[in-house]
Amino acid sequence: MNINDIQSTGSKATREGFGQGFLEVGRQNPNIVGLTADLLGSLQMQHFKKEFPERFFQVGIAEANMMGIAAGLATAGKIPFTGTFANFSTGRVYDQIRQSIAYSHKNVKICASHAGLTLGEDGATHQILEDIGMMRMLPGMVVINPCDYNQTKAATIAIAKHYGPVYLRFGRPSWPIFTPEDQEFKIGKAQVLATGTDLSIFACGHMVWIAVEAAKELHAQGISCEVINIHTIKPLDEKAILASVKKTRAVVVAEEHQINGGLGDAIAHVLTQNLPAPMEYVAVKDSFGESGKPLELLDKYGLSKKDILWAAKDVLDRKK
Repeated sequence: MNINDIQSTGSKATREGFGQGFLEVGRQNPNIVGLTADLLGSLQMQHFKKEFPERFFQVGIAEANMMGIAAGLATAGKIPFTGTFANFSTGRVYDQIRQSIAYSHKNVKICASHAGLTLGEDGATHQILEDIGMMRMLPGMVVINPCDYNQTKAATIAIAKHYGPVYLRFGRPSWPIFTPEDQEFKIGKAQVLATGTDLSIFACGHMVWIAVEAAKELHAQGISCEVINIHTIKPLDEKAILASVKKTRAVVVAEEHQINGGLGDAIAHVLTQNLPAPMEYVAVKDSFGESGKPLELLDKYGLSKKDILWAAKDVLDRKK
């Protein structure tokens, strides 16, 4: 697989992929129900509500209550999908998730939009950058951060068939579409987008496309990059990570998250135990965000293509 073969076929928000996937699983399984905390349109759940009004619950701005209701519905055999911003899906309701959902391994799908800096103009209070770390620490919690519209739709369909709690993280802005429309999403199975021998670039969410763009530029400089989409942060595909690093012996991890606790730390843990190698993080460096346009924020906080290029140079220098 050549990095230059990866091309965008258009753009849509990943939250739109969730909305379409949610409608599809609703048609497939009558036990699936939806809940939202006053963010119907933002989560693109209106399509499901229109077709299945009797299976949809608008709980208002009461996110903790929504998680409790979801746990109760799961106890009664339903498969609840909760929908609100990532900040309100985790930080505001962590106690309810831990006690009512994770502890008893309830079959609840926590669907979280507007994650990371690319929430943009709503600013630091809404731009949660700690959620992957919070959720992956919960025993039994699956954590997924797909990269584009097609993959978010496929992931939504896949988690409906998985028994147990899931945290599905996606975003607000329109973003390039570059994965297949008819893909099968396998929870816990990394997606190798391009093979290479000099450098392994692991990324999740919006940062996968930026990693692809950086790898194309590195390819033009004669550097062979293996680009792997780690859409499932937990359970982590350790086999794919180790197979790649065994070849390249150099690693860059890119994520729209704090440098602490996220995908980078998960991969570093695997490498420390099995295959130590030079590694660089492209992530937010222990900082809150601010209000601004999504791409400008990614640039300011060190999550742009140039930041991946700098990280690649640093790690390749250390490899020598």
